[in-house]
Amino acid sequence: MSQRSSTPRVLPEPSAPAQRRIVAVLAGAQVLGGLGMGATLSLGALLSAEVSGSSAWSGMAATMSTLGAAVVAVPLARLAQQRGRRVSLTTGALIAGSGAALAITAAAVSSFPLLLLALMMLGVGAATNLQARFAATDLATDRTRARDLSLVVWSTTVGAVMGPNLFEPGEALGGLLGLPPLTGAFAFSLAAQLAAATVYIFGLRPDPLLAALTARRTATVAAPPQLNGLAILRSNPVARYAVASIALSHATMVALMSMTPVHLHSHGASLAIVGITISLHVAGMYALSPVFGWMADRMGRIASIALGQAMLFAALILAWTGADSRAAVTASLILLGLGWSASVVASSALVAESVGAENRAAIQGTSDLSMNAAGALGGALAGPILTILGYSGLGFVTISLVTAVLLWTGRQSLRARRAARARN
Repeated sequence: MSQRSSTPRVLPEPSAPAQRRIVAVLAGAQVLGGLGMGATLSLGALLSAEVSGSSAWSGMAATMSTLGAAVVAVPLARLAQQRGRRVSLTTGALIAGSGAALAITAAAVSSFPLLLLALMMLGVGAATNLQARFAATDLATDRTRARDLSLVVWSTTVGAVMGPNLFEPGEALGGLLGLPPLTGAFAFSLAAQLAAATVYIFGLRPDPLLAALTARRTATVAAPPQLNGLAILRSNPVARYAVASIALSHATMVALMSMTPVHLHSHGASLAIVGITISLHVAGMYALSPVFGWMADRMGRIASIALGQAMLFAALILAWTGADSRAAVTASLILLGLGWSASVVASSALVAESVGAENRAAIQGTSDLSMNAAGALGGALAGPILTILGYSGLGFVTISLVTAVLLWTGRQSLRARRAARARN
């Protein structure tokens, strides 16, 4: 019996109109998802303090949200691999919406443990948003992969910026509905997450990941084996570098950003100044992400990561040497956001293309888990470092994370050049 050749054929070029529609659907859902997250997570700290009866527990809001995002990153990726992005993203949005409803219930019955569970479920929305950026790469070409990913990342800002402005309307709605104080905005979050789930379930047709897998199976007789994320990291140096770049960049950003309000406030800055500084930082994180996506497609992923790390390095130098200057701290936070954006957009594109479609969801789930875990660890360690060494010392210590990525980037660039010479 004759056998077909197992030599891979050229994969069919994705349909540009289909890819544009997928990016538009993902961007629309991200606006809704960001709206839901922005409307509630800022209130989580206040609600935690009120329900628990102590402001000491207010920090648990961010902790539980981060934990929720980390816990579901890999299960959501496995669901995407088995059932497609449409089912996985819809599931994540519905869990986050259920968390909003549970938060209202927890406030009504004054149950702090129930509120912690609700905040953890709301954190699933963050994991869903992270997976959505990767969904934009499933059918993208090498020429547009980083740009498409960055457009979905950018769209999150629209909802995240609008969300906090719903606090007062939320309280007015809560009063009309008879909801407990501070929970009105959670009703908006519930509606936004349900709307996002609707967009995912009806808009992601065909499913981008399933379509990519089908194209892969059509182009090859024997599909490569499916691996879990850790196995991929052990065997794939490109994936290992890209995941580490995301995780360490995120840890750097969270460590400095989370302590900046404390530092500014302790040095006499008003809450308005603190708010403006953080707003400028968030703008740096997201507003120029399409520009960095375009640059990553034109300059290459490694060069864009190097640019991002250079900006992070400059931000930390400013924090180290200008800790007593509000202008220097503000400039540092802006550079921190820009460096994070350039690094994460380019690294995420590199994660997506470091493996075939059959292993893409697995490595992306591991990447999101690593990112959330690194951010949580960076935030946790930043507090003691700030107490012992001050803000200047925090900037100096965090330079080590950027230095590690820069050295790894140089090694990866050298390896890529050698591989290119070997092919020629």
